Amino acid sequence: MRVDAYLGGQVHIAQPAQGYRAGTDPVLVAAAVPAQAGDRVLELGCGVGTALACLAARVPGLHCTGVERVASLASYAARNLPDAQIVTADLTDLPGVVRAATYQHVLMNPPYQPSHAPAAPNPTRDQANREDTPLAQWFDCAARRCAPGGSITVILPTWRLGEVLAGFAGRCGDITVLPLSPRPGQPAQRVISQARKGRAGPLRLLAPLVLHQGESHAEDAGAFSSAAEEVLRRGAALRMSRSLDT
Repeated sequence: MRVDAYLGGQVHIAQPAQGYRAGTDPVLVAAAVPAQAGDRVLELGCGVGTALACLAARVPGLHCTGVERVASLASYAARNLPDAQIVTADLTDLPGVVRAATYQHVLMNPPYQPSHAPAAPNPTRDQANREDTPLAQWFDCAARRCAPGGSITVILPTWRLGEVLAGFAGRCGDITVLPLSPRPGQPAQRVISQARKGRAGPLRLLAPLVLHQGESHAEDAGAFSSAAEEVLRRGAALRMSRSLDT
């Protein structure tokens, strides 16, 4: 086990020393959730709980629930989020306590790799990254659990944006897409997409968030842009959606 600091030391996350470890994606998707104190929040595929922990640090007073199918990761999440409800289950077979509830906000960081991709050497990393459950089922579960007018927020590679929009279609509107560009002038590699259940509104494509400054850097943790630094180090929110009251 190792303990890593996020949000400039505001959050400490225990996670496996080898295999799966949370990076910047859960921090970014948490920053995009427009939650307010007292809201109910559900994360599908919560891993070790990094996104929920970052969100709870920014917005105290939330009622957080995380669903994770990998038991070892769920045990870390329960340790990292002692005040949250952590459920070990597959999102296609949720327990009654989750199926009976609705949430003002649902967030998710689904596996990126398709089911036919080569297996990762570490079994836990492979389970966390491989898409065994089709993405359409993630969106179906999110829409069913989201309260009317609530938000659904997801981070995925840009090449899956078409599937994201299809997942929202017919159930959610007021869609906002934030491209994430690794460096100035480079194409976005990931997107954060957010929609509101049962609402109408035009699709909005925001200006990219550039994550790193300069052309290169020698260390994984270095050279964040000033905008990314505010989010990843200081816990600032990503302002994506209109007010949920409008």
